[in-house]
Amino acid sequence: MIKRFFKFIFKILLGLFLFSILMVVIYKFVPVPFTPLMAIRYFENPEEPVEHDWVPIDEISRHLQLAVIASEDQNFENHSGFDFEAIQKAMEDNRSGRKIRGASTISQQTAKNVFLWPGRTWFRKGMEAYFTFLIEMIWSKERILEVYLNSIEMGKGVYGAQAASQHWFKKDASKLGPYEAAAIAAVLPNPREYRANPASNFIQRRKNWIVRQMQNYGKFMLE
Repeated sequence: MIKRFFKFIFKILLGLFLFSILMVVIYKFVPVPFTPLMAIRYFENPEEPVEHDWVPIDEISRHLQLAVIASEDQNFENHSGFDFEAIQKAMEDNRSGRKIRGASTISQQTAKNVFLWPGRTWFRKGMEAYFTFLIEMIWSKERILEVYLNSIEMGKGVYGAQAASQHWFKKDASKLGPYEAAAIAAVLPNPREYRANPASNFIQRRKNWIVRQMQNYGKFMLE
């Protein structure tokens, strides 16, 4: 009886493992139609409109691509999904009582948004690490950035670069200038509370900081 039970559990785990790989392979080629967060937001507030319009990465301004890298993950091109230096700095800051900071990379945020649910449990963190490893193994960096820019929340009920560009600046994502791109990147830490346009004093300062980081970062090339 016990042997049969463990065999049943093994089959379930094996099935989930194979299914997870299949989904990552599918999303290497297919646009992500919706995310778990979109579904959660809908059930929390069905009357809140969902703005989401997938566009290929070559229709997203290079300014916005650079802005999110400069603001969220400056080692994106070089790490393999985890920025251990940033993690160590975050742990030191948090232990010393300074302002709590995160160290999630763009790859981790993509894994979390596309495949998982919000949460801070160790199990959810473990699943995030697992999916981060998978997408880094199976997708290119360009694909990770493309999915990220089409999936993350960039305003209240606003998901992805194209929807955010239309929502905040009434233009396509391909037409964003550097300051507009920086404004959108500036709201990412709390997109349901912050506004890209008109920007508060805090977002204005953060936007200016991001533009300086973009200038320092310079050009980037993704494989």
